[in-house]
Amino acid sequence: MEATCWDVMLGILQVWLCVLMGLIVFPAMFGVSLGFTDVYIKVLVKTLEWATRRIQRGQKEQLELPAHLPNGIIQRNDGSMEEEIEDLRRSHPKPLNGGDFTLSDVFYFCKKGVECIMEDEVTQRFTSEELASWNLLTRTNNNFHFISVRLTIIWGLGVFIRYCILLPLRVTLAVIGLSWLVIGTSLVGLLPSSSVKDWISDLIHITCYRICARGLSATIRYHNKENRPKKGGICVANHTSPIDIVILANDGCYAMVGQVHGGMMGVIQRAMARSCPHVWFERSEMKDRHAVARRLRNHVADKTKLPILIFPEGTCINNTSVMMFKKGSFEIGGTIYPVAIKYDPQFGDAFWNSAKYNMVSYLLRMMTSWAIVCNVWYLPPMTRQEGEDAVHFANRVKSAIALQGGLVDLFWDGGLKREKVKQSFKEEQQKMYSSMIVGQD
Repeated sequence: MEATCWDVMLGILQVWLCVLMGLIVFPAMFGVSLGFTDVYIKVLVKTLEWATRRIQRGQKEQLELPAHLPNGIIQRNDGSMEEEIEDLRRSHPKPLNGGDFTLSDVFYFCKKGVECIMEDEVTQRFTSEELASWNLLTRTNNNFHFISVRLTIIWGLGVFIRYCILLPLRVTLAVIGLSWLVIGTSLVGLLPSSSVKDWISDLIHITCYRICARGLSATIRYHNKENRPKKGGICVANHTSPIDIVILANDGCYAMVGQVHGGMMGVIQRAMARSCPHVWFERSEMKDRHAVARRLRNHVADKTKLPILIFPEGTCINNTSVMMFKKGSFEIGGTIYPVAIKYDPQFGDAFWNSAKYNMVSYLLRMMTSWAIVCNVWYLPPMTRQEGEDAVHFANRVKSAIALQGGLVDLFWDGGLKREKVKQSFKEEQQKMYSSMIVGQD
């Protein structure tokens, strides 16, 4: 009896792996889609649309839900400091450059201070993006409650599908993809340096990333492929999630840049470095900005090496904004290839809130989401203009990415997620007001 049970379990496992390899893994290796994901997404969209209509009918007081809720509770003016202070002075007109202080100016700073206390522009970028309607995964700030039995049944069926069918499938695909990545790159590392080794390495990398992407039911739309990063360049992109790497590496190979890790991540890093010139830094090196720049500059100078992939924000932002780009990536020289990534939050929250979830918890959330749907735009290459410093160049690239991706362009440093506001930011506001009063530029 015991032998029969093991035979049955072994048979089920064999069938499971055969179906997995034949319908998902092998098509993914050759970049071919059999259309299952497309059909799944279409059914999912119809289901979510029906759920939204059902919720709208069930809540009489909320007749219509907006397509996109504002990301916040405060409606801020788009005007500059000078324009807003001029509005305050209209009742008692006084020229801004007359060297006089007007008491009404105080209200501008009081208003800004209260706005920041209630809801500042930084911390809200590190919380999950609000949805216009419940996506049958989590509840949003709309406070959806019990609506109908049918909606509850659909939600329960979704839980069963996501945890009992999709989760085992996705975990299996992730294990296969990462295992092949480690084994394949380790074996390629034994080959002598040649164009054949580079070709095999690129093939292994892109194949394994495609398998991992199938493990997230990823639907990725790439736009303007003629602008894809080329060898000897630097690819910079906005950063929402660790899976940004998987999303980009599905359409091309990159040299990764990052800190050396231990554990399983360290095993993967060491294996990848054997077959491809990825740039991994020790913790002590990361603190030496000049050493980092030197190694990156040497990499870019070799036009036979893969383009470097860098996320200049230095931290994950919640898919609504682009925050300050660190200037180090733009001091190296060479051609910058900007890339804008925008996820569709309807199917799952791709943002990694590292302060709330560790990597394992985050990956579990991703693998139990409906799917990962995103758009990737390759922007025209950009170079540093004559007389332009690294800071202005970084801001120009950031603005182009924000405009293309429909993201809010913020000048704040993403490091404020864990640090206090720099004194220089406070002094900048003081200098701006002072120059307005005394009439200086």
